[in-house]
Amino acid sequence: MFDNILVVCVGNICRSPTGEYLLKRLLPNKRIASAGIATSKSKLTGHPADKVAQQVALAHELSLEQHSAQQLTSSMCQEFDLILVMEKGHIDAVCAIAPEARGKTMLFSHWLDKVDIPDPYRQSEEAYQHAWNLIEKSAHKWADKL
Repeated sequence: MFDNILVVCVGNICRSPTGEYLLKRLLPNKRIASAGIATSKSKLTGHPADKVAQQVALAHELSLEQHSAQQLTSSMCQEFDLILVMEKGHIDAVCAIAPEARGKTMLFSHWLDKVDIPDPYRQSEEAYQHAWNLIEKSAHKWADKL
């Protein structure tokens, strides 16, 4: 069914790596990766996860140390069965890159009232913690459904 899952945000350094590594922990038999819709534009390709995102994840016993940011591509969208995005506007951004991905692109928070998971980048640690909480709850909901 959904054996290949791609998690997407803007820069691929905060939310999507967190979602990726949480889902990997919860769904070890699935192929899970992450990418950003503006990673190249933001000159973040190859960057590690954001330091505060790493600290928040580590506080919850999750390491993002191996993460390296990558740009979302059309071929990536074709490779994956399910694409999970952090905000409603990301659905259109993914479809601008790969129009055929519309039917398999959903909100990461789909099972959590379809709320946008706000970008904590360059905000307070509380903003990162809030994003973590939403991502963690959503990841558990997806794990239950998949």
